[in-house]
Amino acid sequence: MTVTPQLVKELRDRTMAGMMDCKKALEACDCDMEKAIVWLREKGIAKAEKKASRVAAEGLCSYVIDGNDCVLFELNSETDFVAKNDKFLALLDKVGQIISASDATNTEEALNITVEGKTLENIILEDSAVIGEKVSLRRVQRITKENSQIFGAYKHMGGRIVVVAVLDNADEVVAKDIAMHIAANQPTYVSQADISEETLANERQIILTEALNENAKAAKPKPENIIENNIVPGRLQKYLKEICLLDQPFVKNPDETVSVYLSHTKSTVKSFIRLAVGEGIEKEVVDFAAEVAAQAGLNK
Repeated sequence: MTVTPQLVKELRDRTMAGMMDCKKALEACDCDMEKAIVWLREKGIAKAEKKASRVAAEGLCSYVIDGNDCVLFELNSETDFVAKNDKFLALLDKVGQIISASDATNTEEALNITVEGKTLENIILEDSAVIGEKVSLRRVQRITKENSQIFGAYKHMGGRIVVVAVLDNADEVVAKDIAMHIAANQPTYVSQADISEETLANERQIILTEALNENAKAAKPKPENIIENNIVPGRLQKYLKEICLLDQPFVKNPDETVSVYLSHTKSTVKSFIRLAVGEGIEKEVVDFAAEVAAQAGLNK
């Protein structure tokens, strides 16, 4: 039986696979539509597995709040275009609901969640084949609160950045403001009291070494005791104010710190989680001209 454009179109409409893949499937299955669908599904999953070496550095972060519990997660794709695709967004929602309904507290536990005989890892893999790109669950974190506390949640650019904070004695406006500030200013800690002595010592040593190296190159070097007792403490304090939420200038009013803003309502921030898409991932640099030439068979 001959593969016709009509058969290719029907198979493409039913599977959303590419035209060439549909043509190959029909040829391999003697134009049997159902067998061709199975063939495409098998090849699609195999293709998704082969893509495991690619860097999935796009995607979206999201969160699901259920009472006093909140799960935050990052679902990566290879391109920003796919991250805006309805199928990807549907998968994002499905993954969030599955994780939220479980006790998973990290990525490994989440991927092993079983739903109707399938692990979440396999569910993502199957949807990855339909979407046409490698999709991966990169991070899962949970944050909880007491009945008397409130979640402050914020999602930036549809999920490029998500923040959930836990506050005491705060209303929804204050909670949202704090979450928005965290999204914009990327604090690492709530306050300086949360920083370990080891971290402080390491940072102090880095600043000291940097200052001594600068001093050695200076036209008029300063005495080392001035560097150790004046310059280093000043630089360290400046750094700590940059990474601690309470010390940062409040995003809506830079004339006051977050601590001062919270004092107006006697609110306190207990904890927070901030996720941004692709944090820490080195994106693969692609020569698109070479890639197109290779796909077209122009490179020898």
